[in-house]
Amino acid sequence: MLRGLTTVSFWAADLDAATRWYTELLGIAPYFERPGYAEFRLGDHQHELGLIDSRYAPGGAPAGPGSGPGGAVVYWHVDDVQAVFARLLSMGAKEYEGPVERGPGFVTASVVDPFGNVLGVMYNAHYLEVLDGVRAVGGGA
Repeated sequence: MLRGLTTVSFWAADLDAATRWYTELLGIAPYFERPGYAEFRLGDHQHELGLIDSRYAPGGAPAGPGSGPGGAVVYWHVDDVQAVFARLLSMGAKEYEGPVERGPGFVTASVVDPFGNVLGVMYNAHYLEVLDGVRAVGGGA
């Protein structure tokens, strides 16, 4: 069911400042940007770190400094967001953010598991492109 980490999302009230800060920290510029969003690919497996304008955060998410702990949601790639979201709800998870199409090839949803953790699921075309590249060079899976 869970196929692999796709994107870690951090909320930022000042997206431009956050993008500059992470660009300096990581030593690379975002590879993908759109209004309200900047994304970096990191590490050996090109995992994604997404910075999102906090205006787009689900209700209840921290709104900025002084508002509580960080707003990271880790998304796991799944083949069918709607089906997995429904299964998670049927297993006692509570909706955090229902399925949202983020653009062609990208759908996200998240729940709070019965233990209070936020679990994100995502259909992510980038994840599949990376996976196809690994398979093409004989890297497994």
